[in-house]
Amino acid sequence: MYKIKVNNAHSFDISKDDVDKLDAVETTSDHFHILQNNNSIKASILKIDFNKKTYQVKVNNNTYDVVINDALDQQIAALGFEVGASKQVNSIKAPMPGLILEINIEVGQDVQEDDALLILEAMKMENVITSPRQGVIKSVSVSQGETVDKNTLLIEFE
Repeated sequence: MYKIKVNNAHSFDISKDDVDKLDAVETTSDHFHILQNNNSIKASILKIDFNKKTYQVKVNNNTYDVVINDALDQQIAALGFEVGASKQVNSIKAPMPGLILEINIEVGQDVQEDDALLILEAMKMENVITSPRQGVIKSVSVSQGETVDKNTLLIEFE
């Protein structure tokens, strides 16, 4: 049994049999033609995040955000856990040697996952270092204009 949530508002269950009975044909990569109750439906997948099991789909020119949880996801949630919750990054180290061009955060600041924390220039390319998780900045170990080696501690989270 799959639990489907659409636009964080509508929830419903779909069985494996329901999926198997679906009359859908892939017309091109990420585009589908579906027949349901003698109605023709055009659908396409716009975005996929396999880790979060989220999808953005377009159905007959309407866009929907969809979350799909299988039996294992449901069991993990019932036990009070989250998929991927064990990922707890407490520090960020320089992935390569370079020059700190910009620091976008300060100690004590709340950050969200994927927020831009700093910019590291390496080999004449600007690399945006983003937050791997939501959290509070405990320390910033570098300053703007500083040259760092690979694996130099840049930022710590509380």
